[in-house]
Amino acid sequence: MNLPQRPRRNRKSVGIRQLSQETTLTPGDFIYPLFIHAGDDDQKIESMPGCQRWSLGGLLQEAREAYELGVPAIVLFPAIATELKSLDAKEAYNINGIVPAAVRALKAELPDLIVITDVALDPYHSEGHDGLIEEGEIINDETVKVLVKQALCQAQAGADIISPSDMMDGRVGAIRTALDHHGYTRVSIMSYTAKYASAYYGPFRGALDSAPKSGDKKTYQMDPANTREAVRELLLDEEEGADIVMVKPAGPYLDIVCQLRMETCLPIAAYQVSGEYLMIKSASQAGWLDEDKVILESLLGIKRAGANMILTYFAKDAAKLLQS
Repeated sequence: MNLPQRPRRNRKSVGIRQLSQETTLTPGDFIYPLFIHAGDDDQKIESMPGCQRWSLGGLLQEAREAYELGVPAIVLFPAIATELKSLDAKEAYNINGIVPAAVRALKAELPDLIVITDVALDPYHSEGHDGLIEEGEIINDETVKVLVKQALCQAQAGADIISPSDMMDGRVGAIRTALDHHGYTRVSIMSYTAKYASAYYGPFRGALDSAPKSGDKKTYQMDPANTREAVRELLLDEEEGADIVMVKPAGPYLDIVCQLRMETCLPIAAYQVSGEYLMIKSASQAGWLDEDKVILESLLGIKRAGANMILTYFAKDAAKLLQS
């Protein structure tokens, strides 16, 4: 055959493939989500095999191990005792609460680890919603006032990045204004810019017992059918002062990651959520997939789509695989 172009020449050996590789995955790309609770024991999470609700001691050990593997950041998600949940979600801004205590301990033990905190009310709300409720409706502006208190509490504890995941309108601007006014100008905001009302969140809600008691989250989380709406949210978050924007979930929404990459110069985070994690785990445990290979391929796909950083429960495992 007379073929002047033979693409296989760039795939003919390991060395050539390495030189031609367009996307590189490293442990420095990962943010490790960690669940915490107020108990003294580390608890296995039934809905997410391989993950745990960490005690403070367990959290420090797990964060250290991940950091020593090259994972630069963790994000905290609290499982709150039922008796501390309320309709006004006031535990969210308790300076002596579980998240501020964990942040202080982490920064004392691992000062160079990037500690990210989640800003949302659902773990603290007795009805499991991200916002305050009035006459059956999630009320936006009053919720934002509470989110600002929560963000300031976390910044005071020493969080490096505040990450509002609630999807209330205007919360990025309100949090940025409050942080700056109180002198926390170095604290970054990683906004959940395009957080979809996804069915992939189920195992996470089981981990935190944070599923809504009634209704759903479709009045504040985005319609999975929409792309242009994500761009609109992006433009608003940029205007309001976000430092990093996020797409959640990651795998089923790679087109959104790619679309936002073309629309912004800001770093993009993508969250490989609990449902994605569990599908890989379950299929691997059944012997249908090679877990190690699929972990790395799934993360590489997210990076290739345009994400600068990936929130993944596989962060520690993937870091080990990349170093082996």
